[in-house]
Formats: sequence, C-alpha cells, structure tokens
Amino acid sequence: MVAGIDGCKGGWLVVTVPAEGSGPVVIGCVPDLGGVIAGLESGRLAAAAIDIPIGLPEAGPRWCDTEARKRIGARRSSVFPAPARAVLGATSYADALFRSRAASGQGLSRQTFALLPKIAAVDAVITPQRQRRLFEVHPEVSFRVLAGGAMAYWKRTPHGRAERLAALRGPFPDIDARSLLRPVGAAPDDVLDAFAAAWSARRWTAGRHERLGGDLDQRGLRMEMIA
Repeated sequence: MVAGIDGCKGGWLVVTVPAEGSGPVVIGCVPDLGGVIAGLESGRLAAAAIDIPIGLPEAGPRWCDTEARKRIGARRSSVFPAPARAVLGATSYADALFRSRAASGQGLSRQTFALLPKIAAVDAVITPQRQRRLFEVHPEVSFRVLAGGAMAYWKRTPHGRAERLAALRGPFPDIDARSLLRPVGAAPDDVLDAFAAAWSARRWTAGRHERLGGDLDQRGLRMEMIA
C-alpha cells in the first residue's frame, strides 16, 4: 500500500491505495503523522507522498519550487516559496517576516505563514532515512504529469474539480464515488489532492517517477518534489 497526504483543517487527510492494481482504498483524517510513520517503518506502507515542503533553505528559493512553477504554468501561484529554516518557530506573522528578511532578505506571504505549523510538524518527524519513503509532492505538478498538461482552472471551481476528476479516472476508475467520501475536517479539493499524491507515490514505487530539485538542506534532507 502507498499513501497520499494533504494538509487539511482537521489535520492531515490520508488516502491509502494499493501500490499497483485495484484493491481497498482508505480515506481518513488524522491529527498527526504518527500512524503514517509507523506504517512506513513496519512495512505496511511502501511509500507516502505528502504535500508539504521537506527540506528548507537557509536563504533564497528552493530549486524544486522554481522548477515546479515552470512546469505548471498558469497554476504557478499555487507553489508557495518554502520558508527559510530560521522562520520555523515564529510566533506571529511579524516575527516570521523579521526572521525571513534576516535570513534571506525576502519577505514571507501570509499563505506560507499559515503553513508553518504543518511544515514544522513534518520537519520534526522527518529524517534523511525516513525521506527515502516519505517524500514531498505538489498536487498541481502531479496533475500536470498525469494529465499531460497543466490544469486550466483553479481547483476550487466547478471546472477545476471536473478536470482533476477527469485526470484521476485513469488510475482510479471509481474516483467520482471516492471523492464524495470526505472526512470531517477536509475540503473537497483536499481529497483530490491526496489522490494525486497517492498516484505519485505509486509511480515512485514502480520507478517511473520524475524528480524536481534534489539538493540538500543543512539537515541533509533533499529539497525535491516527486511526481
């Protein structure tokens, strides 16, 4: 089994699917990643792909973020720049801005600030060894590879949902019914993003994945995206 993980209001939305072929699909919302880590270490999960930055720069943009924006074109604004590591632990937006400017000379968007607790949560459990099977993805990059072109519409519009469902029907023929099984604490687009992440995890286990970036941060973590 492999898992696709997307941050949501209730914590983390986890979609678990067979690494290949058809079989049971589990959709659930969990407050932390303890179960995912346990699944990877026990061998119950072959891989897990998560939509959150892993590997943080000391300053400046990450190579993988720059490459991701190029790949998805019109949807490039969905790739928020990963914060400098020094920003972790900021207690307010003003504090985060100060830390970011001190580290890199750059400001910090409010969207990235809102992600800091989840970025910190992943950074607290990830290690270079665990990153061998728990890796970063970006759903829009995954959708671009899956569909053979970037999505034309924002994911929270009816057209955006329809084009993403259409892309997912190939690997997940029952996605229309599955996408309605939305746990409390998750938004409709969270489910589709988690399925896209699970698809990339499948590709990784089969050795068919693409890698964006790959340079190391100061903790020895790879700053990369898998698609």
